[in-house]
Amino acid sequence: MRIAHSLSALALGITLATQVNAAEFTFKQSIQATDNTLVLFLDTETQIAKFNHLASETQTHINKVIDFSDFEAKYGKTLEIIAPNGSQHQRILLVGLGEQAKLNAAKMAKLGGNVHAQLHKAKQENVSLDFSTITDQETNAKYAAEFAHGANLRDHRFEVYKKEKDSHLVSYTVDVENIDQAVKNHTLLQHIEEGVFLARDLTSEVATEMTPADFAKAAKELKKLGVKISILEPKQIKKLGMGALEAVGRGSEQGSRLVVAHYQGNKNTPIALVGKGITFDSGGYSLKTGASIARMKSDMAGAAAVLGTVKAMALAKADTNVVAVMGMAANMVSQFAVAPGDVVRTAEGLSVEIVNTDAEGRLVLSDAMWYARDKFKPSIMVDVATLTGSKIGAVGNDYAAIFSEDDQLVEQLTIAGKHVNENVWRLPLGYEDALKSDIADLKNIASHGPGATTAASFLKNFAGETRWVHIDIAGNALNSKAKDELAEGGTGYGVRLLSNWLLNNQ
Repeated sequence: MRIAHSLSALALGITLATQVNAAEFTFKQSIQATDNTLVLFLDTETQIAKFNHLASETQTHINKVIDFSDFEAKYGKTLEIIAPNGSQHQRILLVGLGEQAKLNAAKMAKLGGNVHAQLHKAKQENVSLDFSTITDQETNAKYAAEFAHGANLRDHRFEVYKKEKDSHLVSYTVDVENIDQAVKNHTLLQHIEEGVFLARDLTSEVATEMTPADFAKAAKELKKLGVKISILEPKQIKKLGMGALEAVGRGSEQGSRLVVAHYQGNKNTPIALVGKGITFDSGGYSLKTGASIARMKSDMAGAAAVLGTVKAMALAKADTNVVAVMGMAANMVSQFAVAPGDVVRTAEGLSVEIVNTDAEGRLVLSDAMWYARDKFKPSIMVDVATLTGSKIGAVGNDYAAIFSEDDQLVEQLTIAGKHVNENVWRLPLGYEDALKSDIADLKNIASHGPGATTAASFLKNFAGETRWVHIDIAGNALNSKAKDELAEGGTGYGVRLLSNWLLNNQ
């Protein structure tokens, strides 16, 4: 028997009072006969007799239950057998894989989340996972790691404000063919998880405890990982001519911040990730109404995603040069707040008439994009933002909207999204004429046209000649109910997408 490798997805190095209860995985070349639960993975071709480590009476019992219940091994279907004959396990859980030829990493992560949720709810403590159905060694190791990844992602919880926290831990023994490869795969995925958890925690935190200054403080924690952190405060922002970013934060006591996190894993020209960081969006004088305002703590999810991506790359010691530039502000109402009809000048030199103070995300992004281009001369710039309600109307909450004139980048990011269950759908740029202003170069909200498109077209003015992609994640940032590998609360949407893209396209 080879030495087992035990890994857990505990959060690393972020000073938020967050409880992270990760599942624990040990990779072996055997199962534990005394574990509470044994999980058997069945595809549409697999027969129970192939699990030759099971006693004959156990196989007979399972087959009878399958026949009686008409169970089919369709993807995601499960069948629980309590007190199986001839087995020391308290229960055996059959998990359907569907057609193995149609199985992929994304499906395994999703499966890991749902199966873990079922076992966690049943208060199981020790579980053996039998991956012998998947006979190809490389795929076996990859899918085992992805299953663990999905379980850990689902298990993460933000419980700072709960009196009674869920401390239940499920320990898994994973039977794999190639232990070393499974551990290698899982370790990389754990690094990405850490970035996701950071983004989730920042997004889930309440607005009064996650101000622009608090976000900057959290970013400074990444210095421990070799990430260079720079923070620009209101006076510096104003001195650099970033009038749009300064204006949005003017209504709050702290004002705006520009947070820069640079991980230099090689000497190539950097890739810039730009994040919208509105720590609370009241709408300003164009005040939001209705229950949705309580969710506006998540309007900094774009900034959280790009910071989480930098953390993931730093932990993985990835061979990439990536800088995250985050425009941070709280869009509040006060005697100092920008008013509808005001005109501000961006660092790009373009003036903007602020017709609606609730279209503030594109303002902070405009100056953040300029800063990224001017200071880092990136080869590619990707901005991520919870930007428009129009995006939700167009593609819903299961997809992010992607905008670009660069077909290659759109294709790369679309493929990356499919690999990690963070799907994007391309929407068009256009309607630039709707942004014309009588007294300024632009206005911040269009007179006509689809809102997600006109917002993207506004940002295009600040991309310069740099290859650029805009990703609108409105509706993707917060989960009201846990599902698949997503926990309730902040989702960290974008970290896995960007990490996969960076690791596979540079």
